[in-house]
Amino acid sequence: MKYFDKLLIANRGEIAIRVMRACRELRIETVAIYSTLDKNALHVQYADEAFHVGEAPPSKSYLNKERIVDIAKKSGCEAIHPGYGFLAENAKFAKLCTDEGIIFVGPSWKTIEAMGSKIGSKKMMKEAGVPVMPGTEGAIQNEYEAEKVADSVGYPVIIKASAGGGGIGMQIVRDKSELFNAINAGMRIAESAFGDSTVFVEKYFDKPRHIEFQILADEHGSTVHLYDRECSIQRRHQKLVEEAPCPIMTDELRERMSGSAIAAARAADYTNAGTVEFLYNNGEYYFMEMNTRLQVEHTITEFITGIDIVKNQLAIAAGEPLQFSQSDINIRGHAIECRINAEDPLNNFSADPGKILKYRSPGGPGIRLDSGIHMGYTIPAVYDSMIAKLCAWGYNRPEAIDRMRRAISEYVILGVKTTLPLHAAIMHNQHFIEGDTHTHFLQEEHFSKTAQRYMREEEARIQTLGLSLRHGKEVAAITAAVNTYIAGRGSRKD
Repeated sequence: MKYFDKLLIANRGEIAIRVMRACRELRIETVAIYSTLDKNALHVQYADEAFHVGEAPPSKSYLNKERIVDIAKKSGCEAIHPGYGFLAENAKFAKLCTDEGIIFVGPSWKTIEAMGSKIGSKKMMKEAGVPVMPGTEGAIQNEYEAEKVADSVGYPVIIKASAGGGGIGMQIVRDKSELFNAINAGMRIAESAFGDSTVFVEKYFDKPRHIEFQILADEHGSTVHLYDRECSIQRRHQKLVEEAPCPIMTDELRERMSGSAIAAARAADYTNAGTVEFLYNNGEYYFMEMNTRLQVEHTITEFITGIDIVKNQLAIAAGEPLQFSQSDINIRGHAIECRINAEDPLNNFSADPGKILKYRSPGGPGIRLDSGIHMGYTIPAVYDSMIAKLCAWGYNRPEAIDRMRRAISEYVILGVKTTLPLHAAIMHNQHFIEGDTHTHFLQEEHFSKTAQRYMREEEARIQTLGLSLRHGKEVAAITAAVNTYIAGRGSRKD
């Protein structure tokens, strides 16, 4: 079914291409926007039409709300898909689209605004019967109130910004003597980053799991979940590895958590695709936040359910009812996603933008690669460092891990440092293989020691191959070197 004639994608890179692929299958024409730096980017070439949106800095291009809406109107678009990041959870942008007669592919601006406040959303969830983290009921009014709450829930506690995200402004407090300084630091950072100094106190767990549920809800009262995802392996509060379903999930826990996720969506009067995120600790779970957009890791949910989430987003935005009920949705196998970032994991994940000198993508059974890069592409320094998402599906979790190992060994990106060696180390780690992970997994001594060795060996091989390329070897010699490199990585016995 063709839900729209023409759609603008207010994003770039792999997510822009992902949305365009769904549109192409639905015979919807697509309009891309691009900054000066992205003039020759893959998403620009893939779209039916493309328009320059501004200079490279996001504030002048992908965050320029008025310019984006103007392009949509002038190009005859009926709807805008925001992807994720940039304006995807910007209530003002969603409202501007609505006011200008353009359909925003996502929840209403009122829902985005309500769920954008961590304090407001926490209060809403508590009233809906969804478990929330112990802590202050609202904003910290004074230091003494915070001290009283911290004493009540027990240390350690965490100071969070109400308007924040991505871990910005978070302050972990392990002792009463640190509390006042942490509150002041959190407020300063929150004001600087979000223009809102409001902070609150919550109980902090050292080794929780991050478990989330994918939600779809239409305008006709139907709300379903597409099961769970485990997202515990992170760096700086940003996910690196996700898998679906969660490896420790039981039928009883899934019933409780999915029920809370549905209740959360209904309390927020939610429509379209969204994700309810929980922290899980010692048999209990607590609402963390609701992401009012398409998630990066939606790919693995599509793998295990067979449901195209982006197509359903478009259908819901067009006013169509969901074509399935909860009883129609089943889990099929297991899927893992590795986020491939242009970062050096051996140097505190510092960004490493630059030109890709050699590129060879993986494939084969059960492998999906969502990417916006290619050989010769220059990764910009001004945007997020994620350049690709590598996903593997298997009949069960061991097969998914084996396929991911194989895909990583096939994946060659030369010219910049990436997280591929880190992902190889994770896939060979015994604790990961046993499903024993948590949000501080990468900092654990048992992982970091062996991972450092593994990653340095991988980096040495990458550097050797990269040097041969830079010294102008013939095409046949380069191909042979790449094939030898792939074979070497694939035969590792760790």
